Order: sequence, then C-alpha cells, then structure tokens
Amino acid sequence: MVGGGRDAFIGAVHRIAARIDDQYELVAGAFSSNPEKALASANDLGVPRAYTSFAEMAAKEARRKDGIDVVAIVTPNHMHAPVAMQFLKRGIHVICDKPLTATLAEAKKLAKAAEASGVVFALTHNYTGYPMIRQAKAMIAAGELGELRLVNVEYVQDWLTEPVDNKQADWRTDPARSGAGGSTGDIGTHAFNLASFVTGLTLDTLAADLTAFVPGRRVDDNGHVLMRYKGGAKGMLWCSQVAPGNENGLRLRVYGTKGGLEWAQEDPNYLWFTPFGQPKRLITRGGAGSGPEAARVSRIPPGHPEGYLEGFANIYTEAARAIRAAKAGTPVPEGTTFPGLKEGLEGVAFVDACVRSSARNGAWVSLNL
Repeated sequence: MVGGGRDAFIGAVHRIAARIDDQYELVAGAFSSNPEKALASANDLGVPRAYTSFAEMAAKEARRKDGIDVVAIVTPNHMHAPVAMQFLKRGIHVICDKPLTATLAEAKKLAKAAEASGVVFALTHNYTGYPMIRQAKAMIAAGELGELRLVNVEYVQDWLTEPVDNKQADWRTDPARSGAGGSTGDIGTHAFNLASFVTGLTLDTLAADLTAFVPGRRVDDNGHVLMRYKGGAKGMLWCSQVAPGNENGLRLRVYGTKGGLEWAQEDPNYLWFTPFGQPKRLITRGGAGSGPEAARVSRIPPGHPEGYLEGFANIYTEAARAIRAAKAGTPVPEGTTFPGLKEGLEGVAFVDACVRSSARNGAWVSLNL
C-alpha cells in the first residue's frame, strides 16, 4: 500500500476490504510522504516491509522473489499517476482509489502506460460493488425498463458547508492536489460512474454549473450537470458538499418506456422497481426477485445489512480473480466485473468537461476522450 498511514481515512477502508474475503496479505507499505510517519504507520499495522518512499518500494519489491503482486494506491489524487507509473513499469498490478488522476493529461498518459504493461488495473468505484446495483444493471440489460429515457443521479453531503480545518478537507479543497474539480471530482465522479455502470449508456454532451459557495474556496463545492446520452436519453447529476442534513446521500433513479428503478446508498439492500401502470415492487438483497448477479457479490443471508465496506471488498475480490488469472496465464473468470482504466479515463474527462462547461456559463461540451 502507498499512502493510508496515520490520520488517513480511506487507507483503513481499503485494508478492511482487502481482508474480508481473505484474498490479500499486506506485506509492504510506503504509508506516508513523511518518513517518520511512514515507519510508525507500518509498525502500527504490523507490516513487515516498511519504506519511506514509493519509488524505493517499487524498485526493491520488484527485485524480491517474494515481492508484492499488487499495490493499493490510497494517496491524494495528484499522487495517483506518479505512484502508479513506478509500479506499472515493473509489471506490478495496481488497485487505485478514484479518481484515476488529478488531470486529464495525466489520466491519458497513465492509461497508455497501463495498457502497455499488460497489468490488471482496478479503480475502486466501490458503489458498483453493491449487490442491488448489480441487480439494477442486470435488469436494465435484460430490457425490463424498455428503452431508457431519463437518468437522475445525485451525491449530496454537508461536511464542507463551512470552512473546515482537517487533513481530509485540506487536500480535497486544494486544486493542486485534488484537481480542478472539488465536489465534482470527489463525489461527482462516483455519481457519474454509477449512472454509467448501471445504465450502460455513453455520455454524449453535458452542461455544467459549478459553484464554490464557501468564500475563499478554490474548487467547487456544488455542481448541477445536465447530460445528454448517445441514443437520446437525458440525465441530471447533482453533487454537493454544502447541503445541510445530508450525510452520504448517493441516489440513483432510472426510467424507461416500460418502468423505473430507484436505489439509495444509505438504504442499499433495497431496490424499488415500478413497471409502468403497476404498483411499486420492492426487491431486497437475497430476496424474491433478486437474481444471480446480486447473489454473486453477497455474503450473508437476506435481512442482514451489507454496504460500504462490502462494496469495496467486492472490487478487491473481483480484482483478485483477475490478478490470479493473469499470474496463471488463464482467462479471467466469467462474470468478473470491476471498474478500470476505461472508467477512470471517463471519470477524469467528466470532471474536465464540467469545469470547461461551467467556465463558459454552462455551455454544452463533449468529453475529451
């Protein structure tokens, strides 16, 4: 692991997720750019091989007979590309936190390097690992909603409603480390990715209105985005970190000619399905009407909540299947699904397009892919 040491939030989430299905062992880490903190964090975690820089870790692990198979990158956004490059050129597989990089130019360069290296590259858009999201995707692919018309997705929080002085807020509101998008890059990319994953639609153009409501804030803390998909479907995306009363309000609604689906991350084991002209139907994780796609990423009986950590774990476990296949030189097991370079590029291009559109007073723009 690179990053994720003392005082970091997401590193602990990744470590828990990697352990849930017993597919990984954490044996090496460069847990901080501060050498003392890096070594202290490794000691805290009982990690046997501690490094004070990611470059040293990549070089030395590549030379070991028992070197690491895969690196988890859990740094701020601006470090994703330089860290990944060090491991890619040594043929080490990568699991990277989202977004792929802080800039589109970096994302394109990284994607080329990853494709050339032939490694497995997984991006932890963890919400795609939720069982009822897999259920929704399967239902739409099977035509149960008919021709898709409307996509409404929002990811709403309130933790940046006022100026905040902590490590998480510090880098997420610094364009040099987060990238040009604030809420757009932090949570808007999750919303965009989720809508694309579930519907299978490809974005054509968008029109965005981004705002930094808190005085002095250098990146957006709220975004309203209109989306036009290829094929004619229309969408709306709202991301905000200044909406009091909202904790982690990721919500998706999709409507077609035959019916609609609704899902909320804060109640993740429920999926509402409404065939047109019929009563609403509740599909629960593991319950009646829930299919094999959802069952494949479920661990416990119906009625026992599964959520955030398990969603992360599903991405890790899917990536493990692909990595084992790559090591063995065998095909990736059927059904293995996780976000990767394509989704990473699209996410960074989405942020770039939103920033360009907003700077032009909400002009319609295309993604520069």
